[in-house]
Amino acid sequence: MRGFSSFYMGTMAADSGLLLSLVEEFVSGLQDSKAKDTATAVKDGQFTVLQLVEALGVSLTSSQPHTRARGVQMLSEVLLESYGNLSEKEVEVLIAFYENRLKDHYVVTSPVLQGLRALTKCKTLPPGSAVSMLKSLFQDVHVQSLMLVERSCVYNMLINLMETREAELKGLGADFVFGFVQSMDGERDPRNLLLAFQIAKNIIHRGYDLGKFTEELFEVTSCYFPIDFTPPPSDAHGITKEELIEALRAVLTGTPKFAEFLLPLIIEKLDSDVQSAKLDSLQTLTACVSRYEHKDLAEFLEGLWASLRREVFQTSSEKIESAGLAALSALTSCLSRSVLNSDSEDSLSTFLEIVLKDCKHHLCEPDLKLVWPSAKLLQAACSASSRASHIITSAVMPSLIEQYDNRTQCSHRRTLLEVVQRFIQSVKNSQSSENEESVFLAFRQSLCSMVFSALSETNSSLQITATSVLTSLAQQTGLLLDADIELAVDHLIRLLLTEEDDRVSCAVVECAGALAELHPAAFITKLIPRLKRELFSEPIEEGDENRRTSELHSHHAVRQRCLSALAAISMQPSVVQESTPVLLEVLSSAHTGTVRFSVEEMVLACRSLQRIAEQVRDTEETGQCFHDIIIPRLLSLALQAALQDQGSSGCLSPIVEEVVLSAMVPVISTSCSRLQPMLAGQTASRAVSLFLDGDVSFLPDNSFPSNIQLLKKQQGDSWTQSQMVCLLMGCVSSLPRSVEVPQIDRLLSQLEEMSCSCNHPLSYMSAAKCFASLVNKRPLGDCLDSLIQRMMNRVCSELDSASSPIRIQAFTLMIWVAKALLLRYHPLSTALTDKLLSLLDDADLGVMAADGFSLLMCDSVDVLNRGCHADIRIMYRQRFFRENSAKLVQGFNAAPQEKKPNYLKALSNIVNKLPKQVQVTELPALLSLLLEALSCPDQGVQLSTLSCLEPVLIDPPAALIQQLEALVSRLLALVGSSVMNVRIASLRCIHALSRFPVHEILPFRARVLKALARPLDDKKRLVRSEAVQARGEWFLLGSPGGR
Repeated sequence: MRGFSSFYMGTMAADSGLLLSLVEEFVSGLQDSKAKDTATAVKDGQFTVLQLVEALGVSLTSSQPHTRARGVQMLSEVLLESYGNLSEKEVEVLIAFYENRLKDHYVVTSPVLQGLRALTKCKTLPPGSAVSMLKSLFQDVHVQSLMLVERSCVYNMLINLMETREAELKGLGADFVFGFVQSMDGERDPRNLLLAFQIAKNIIHRGYDLGKFTEELFEVTSCYFPIDFTPPPSDAHGITKEELIEALRAVLTGTPKFAEFLLPLIIEKLDSDVQSAKLDSLQTLTACVSRYEHKDLAEFLEGLWASLRREVFQTSSEKIESAGLAALSALTSCLSRSVLNSDSEDSLSTFLEIVLKDCKHHLCEPDLKLVWPSAKLLQAACSASSRASHIITSAVMPSLIEQYDNRTQCSHRRTLLEVVQRFIQSVKNSQSSENEESVFLAFRQSLCSMVFSALSETNSSLQITATSVLTSLAQQTGLLLDADIELAVDHLIRLLLTEEDDRVSCAVVECAGALAELHPAAFITKLIPRLKRELFSEPIEEGDENRRTSELHSHHAVRQRCLSALAAISMQPSVVQESTPVLLEVLSSAHTGTVRFSVEEMVLACRSLQRIAEQVRDTEETGQCFHDIIIPRLLSLALQAALQDQGSSGCLSPIVEEVVLSAMVPVISTSCSRLQPMLAGQTASRAVSLFLDGDVSFLPDNSFPSNIQLLKKQQGDSWTQSQMVCLLMGCVSSLPRSVEVPQIDRLLSQLEEMSCSCNHPLSYMSAAKCFASLVNKRPLGDCLDSLIQRMMNRVCSELDSASSPIRIQAFTLMIWVAKALLLRYHPLSTALTDKLLSLLDDADLGVMAADGFSLLMCDSVDVLNRGCHADIRIMYRQRFFRENSAKLVQGFNAAPQEKKPNYLKALSNIVNKLPKQVQVTELPALLSLLLEALSCPDQGVQLSTLSCLEPVLIDPPAALIQQLEALVSRLLALVGSSVMNVRIASLRCIHALSRFPVHEILPFRARVLKALARPLDDKKRLVRSEAVQARGEWFLLGSPGGR
């Protein structure tokens, strides 16, 4: 204290009554809160740290260790709050004081360390003070004899100083490393280990001098490898095993200087029987070799290879195998980085010779189980670098090709082909650029011969494998010449037209798509014309009835494959311009009757067009194709079909079939959603002009009458014309919001009229959807509000009239507009929702209203979705639930008994579509209604309610446990449901109940076991499986081996 006395000899005297009182209450009165009060006063400028030191003088010089400890503790706690206000001179004196106190009684050590930690945060730390502190710390304190918090304090001091005084610490040289090693040696607490690993990582990565203590630093950290830590169930600190593994791995793999110690340790740990230890070792090996050079590995290559080979050959774990292969690839990559010169050994070649010696001979035994492990090891090495791939393929490919030629069994040939394909894929991964010459160029002809011979075989598995190899060859530069591509197309055509195996057909179609994207010319000149001829050929109708039926079925299957192939190959714009006319001609021929196509084939043609619209590259060329050709052609065909029945004998075109027309809609909507803004605007203008004014000038085959009015009610209510509004929906509902729809007020007026006056379901449904989608995208303002209000007045007047003939149409329009407004949070959506709620009591529309809540909550496929650029706000479902759940509960309580199921169904439809996290939070408040819903006769309500309950049962709230009797009774009743999905869902819920507190569910054990005996003999395997799992858990309740 003499240093402090001399320092303050000239300071001005101050009124220190308050300060002395605080010191007395803290030191003698043991009131810890007074330290915080003192720190607040110091920060407020009421008095300084120096005055505090002066007031603590008697305590700091007391002969009683505990009194000195209390005095130092008060000073340290104040410094932790106010260290930022200290001057350099103050810090210097405080450091000298604390360093001196490190030699004091052990009870003083803890507060001294807290004070030093506070000082390490000071920006005014004097030069040299960091070194001084650490020397005193390492010399006077045995860290591992301290308590957990004190050790943590030491580690935090080191971290603070490494961040702010790195140059000074590096000046200590290897002494700093030695001091840290001594401090860390023996640490066991995971919280402190994370801090210690961080310090060790900083030492390694920031270039501290390890000197002669490299091995010591490795030993003090590697003793924790591999990490074996399981956090306690009530761990409040949240430290995980993965965090410790990553922190330790960053240390062990941080420097090549550890190689001579780490690699033998990894080899040793790979002998462990503990799977997690093996996995950690392999992942650590992968991480460390990325920092090593070949000379660091040379001594240990044989041992590492032996361990990796054993893990891949003998493991039963996919994770271990994958980690082993990744480690081998990283090891090979490290060796590949070695620079060759005349005096050095080629370590990569030497290592790969060992690998080939142990693996290559297994590839000649395709019927033995070691083929695949050997192939995977070689492929992992092959994928590491271009050099490695040249060495391995040169050694392996001749043998594989020879084996393929000599083998006659299809299973052996398929195995060899699969091995070859894996090698091609692994080489692709090792290539530095796509234009790099392939290492397989020397084997090109042999590989092509293998593939084409396999495609000529009759074995389906061999053919499927051959298509995969063909695709891989096509993706390598220079392996398939033009003649090879043409031969490949010939094989694909043959298989498409003759192979009836669905697996082969799918593989061929997928292969054709991959090849057509890379080599479109051959598919344009050969495949498309051949498929077109096959599509437009007629089946042979000779022979007896059975033969004709078989021929028709076979011909239909071929047409299906052809239509799928046309879609698959249409990735490039040049191919699209050739394939889409064929698909359009299918629809045209079916319409005119020149070639007979079934309705199913027409739908497949539409789906192929839709797939092309979804996958084709988004270029101006393809956009123009859809805008100028495909959309006008589809509209023209549909209009021709709609007008065909006027004055005819009543024979309608198959295009007027609802399933065909509905299949055209997504073709148009997908196309319009991807059009460039200018083309999208032109398409909208054309479509609106056609439907409002009968403008057919842009349609091909323009021989239509001039007085077409597609949105006006036709004489005799011609549904063939009115249902075309679904195509208008496809055109305008999917446009981006930035595209302005012309004549929108007039269009909306006529769509509203059609929605409320047309009797044809597809017509009024499509008009309502189109109206709703336009309302969803329309800008906010008085125009939109007046439009919605007018529509609401009309709809409500119809719904309020029980005798109205168009109540269903009005309801349909209302529900779709309600969804459109709900998605965008429009204020008027509440009025429509309230109207929907009121309809739950309606005798005719109550069930429809309950189903309407499902429509509001579900994602729509054709309109009002993000793909159609609808205005959709986040979490609209949660908002809708929050605003309407109480209203539903209130309505349920007030409703007559016969109407209650409608409210239960509506509630179930809402809750079932909520995110699971929201369900778990909100369901306890609705539990009584959900239990009622389980007794509802509607099986859809039962199923949706069960799916809501299942996640809640995993972590049950107290309210649910109180209702256990009712819940168990209702669930057991549903076990005998006539619907399989209800039986399965109820069994899963009963299974979840077995995880409840044992004392709560044990009284139900006998009853549940008796009820679960019946589903054990259920006719459905999935039900039996769920019953076995549930009954097994309930059987073990209360038993010695159970819970």
